[in-house]
Amino acid sequence: MSRAVLSIGSNLGDRLAHLRAAVAALGDTVLVVSGVYETPPWGDADQPAYLNAAVLVADPAAGPRDWLARARAAEAAAGRTRDPERRYGPRTLDVDVIAVWDEAGQPVLSDEAELTLPHPRAHLRAFVLRPWIDIEPHGRLPGHGWLTDLLNAEPLASDALELSPRPDLALESDA
Repeated sequence: MSRAVLSIGSNLGDRLAHLRAAVAALGDTVLVVSGVYETPPWGDADQPAYLNAAVLVADPAAGPRDWLARARAAEAAAGRTRDPERRYGPRTLDVDVIAVWDEAGQPVLSDEAELTLPHPRAHLRAFVLRPWIDIEPHGRLPGHGWLTDLLNAEPLASDALELSPRPDLALESDA
């Protein structure tokens, strides 16, 4: 069995519908979904605000590349296109594999070009850490430490102030 944390975000079209479709595409692998946060764009400020959330998933047959394939399938279903000239540009849906744990609960490490685990910039992104804390308040990012410590450290502490919880927007799980 593997367990993974996925970060989902959208800033084009019906943002909430794209996030809901991503959760639905993950089906019964979804254990729990965080609250939704509205966040400023990261890396390229000239674009609309994002809606972001985190999803904890588990599947006895899935490995890290399976989670990546599911992430890309959800993105494709939402009409995601990748612009090689604008790495951090707007998107209908972005699904990132943040961290994966094996059946023994040990973090899976990978330095493959297509799948680096844990995600190489997760510790720098309040929009990843804050929703993750919703679903794992005592969580740790492998190789970096406690989520709360990472979120409260500079410069993320100031970034975290720019995240707006959106309790009016719900992503449901069966958990």
